[in-house]
Amino acid sequence: MSITIRPARREDVGAIVAMLADDHLGRARERLEDPLPESYFAAFEAISRDLNITVVVAEEAGRVVGCLQLCILPGLSSQGASRALVEDVRVATDRRSRGIGELLLQWAIGEARSRRCNLIELMTHQSRTDAQRFYERLGFAKSHFGMVMRF
Repeated sequence: MSITIRPARREDVGAIVAMLADDHLGRARERLEDPLPESYFAAFEAISRDLNITVVVAEEAGRVVGCLQLCILPGLSSQGASRALVEDVRVATDRRSRGIGELLLQWAIGEARSRRCNLIELMTHQSRTDAQRFYERLGFAKSHFGMVMRF
């Protein structure tokens, strides 16, 4: 089956949220309701207006089976270089281990290079050891210790 990586559309938000909620961490923070809370659609519209943020989906036979968000962050560090930040990488449970995640990340790496970023980074929760092995296999290296403050 062929996989297409394309920009997310408003009608994809439900499938994206379902993938975000499909693990022990996501279940605690997402709200899978019908209809979805309007906050998800408001966030999608805000992202759509920001030229430095892109949400893409992997589509297979008309079904959204993966997603990620790519943020291009201009900065003063490294002589004014931009960096790329990958977030919310997900693949539908029944479609994992088929190369979809790798296609999504290869798209993000290519986009970061084309936008003249000097690096691409991502964070993954320390409990997601399978994801960490996957990212290392693709060439990502552990480098920083992440910290968070929730409001």
